[in-house]
Amino acid sequence: MEKFKPRSIMHLKRWITGIVSLPFLFLMIYKGGLLFVVSVSIICFLALWEYFRIVFNTKGKTISGIILLLATFVGPVIIWAAYKNALDFIIIIIAFNLIISSLIVLTQFKSDPFILENFTKQILGIIYIPILLSFLVMIRNGADGMLWIFFLLFVVFAGDIGAFYAGSYFGRHKLCPSVSPKKTIEGSIGGLFSNLVVGLFFKYFFLSYLSLGASILLFLFIGIAGQVGDLFESALKRSADIKDSGSLLPGHGGILDRIDALLFAAPVAYFFKEFV
Repeated sequence: MEKFKPRSIMHLKRWITGIVSLPFLFLMIYKGGLLFVVSVSIICFLALWEYFRIVFNTKGKTISGIILLLATFVGPVIIWAAYKNALDFIIIIIAFNLIISSLIVLTQFKSDPFILENFTKQILGIIYIPILLSFLVMIRNGADGMLWIFFLLFVVFAGDIGAFYAGSYFGRHKLCPSVSPKKTIEGSIGGLFSNLVVGLFFKYFFLSYLSLGASILLFLFIGIAGQVGDLFESALKRSADIKDSGSLLPGHGGILDRIDALLFAAPVAYFFKEFV
């Protein structure tokens, strides 16, 4: 019995954290507008710092504080530009971030042998977190935006829960052991099944105008993208030899641990919503 106790405590923490955070999550999605974009901007800021904590975890390397500070400024600006539907401004912001960061690299290249590596990690962070988060803002601003955000969150979280419990109780065959030894093929299938069940529920009760064939593809692609996002963050953490991106959410880890699947699923949902 003792060996199951830590797992039970972890499960309890996960559920308590989820239940406590649900009222605010519902409020920000329901209200939309300023509350939603401010909340996503804060999430962006926190996730960026957790990302930097992961990728700059290697000892013996100096970190350019100016480049990191620039990223924490650029990230929320990208979120606000998406809120204003100023997609051309997002491109401008990315370009100026590249130019300014390059200037910093040139001034510090002689004294800091790792400055170019820091620069590439900052660029990846900008694409990985604020760019992908901006799809959530664009979905919420669009037609039936509130329904689509609720749909996306429930499908992604259902996949996460389904994969977690299916893997915990039925997992036998490793999915990607070099990246995440605990994830299994059985857990992956359980996650996709949960994606499908919850997606069909939303389709029939809230998004009935969606065709069945395209909907099934959407649910499965969201599930696959979410699992790829989860594994991608696991690869980042494994390279830094850390377990969680942070400790802000008991039972879940950090903000990035909670949104890693959502980051990859959001552009898939936006693509289907706007073009399919």
